[in-house]
Amino acid sequence: MDGERKLPMTTRRMIRMKPKRAGEPLFQLRIAGLAFRDGHLLVHRATHESFWTLPGGRAEIGESSDLTLKREMMEELGVEVGIGRMLWTVENFFHYEGVDVHELGFYYLMDVPEHFPFHRSDIVHRNIDGKSELEFKWVLATSDSLRALDIPPYFLAETIESLPETPRHIIWHDGDLDRP
Repeated sequence: MDGERKLPMTTRRMIRMKPKRAGEPLFQLRIAGLAFRDGHLLVHRATHESFWTLPGGRAEIGESSDLTLKREMMEELGVEVGIGRMLWTVENFFHYEGVDVHELGFYYLMDVPEHFPFHRSDIVHRNIDGKSELEFKWVLATSDSLRALDIPPYFLAETIESLPETPRHIIWHDGDLDRP
């Protein structure tokens, strides 16, 4: 991809602005990837959470979004992924663990190597990311399957069967993720 360049840095600094006072929103820049295999989509979750999401993570200052996704997948999956076209830029507004979050997200197609495990229903990979244990699995890439899975942002379920040919900008309000 064009722009695959990282500025020299001595320390890693994630692009995340934490609230200074109670009631203020958190801001973060998150990069995520959609990997498909045999009609399935790769998803992951922290084991302490009930919802699933697309693999990815926060960008670092001085790091391009495509390199963020490559770095995150190497850290989380232990494999080098190929980065495809951007699908969406998303201004995502949601409530999580008592905090309002304003997230700017870049969503790319990505290719996971064939040697990465695949199973139609079982967990295929586990990893520790900071304080969280992550688990990864493949799910049917259908609207019904994603709706049943609980995978925010919820526009994903509505668009998974007809991905955009050119990048789309979406403003999305998920609401409270702590709901039953």
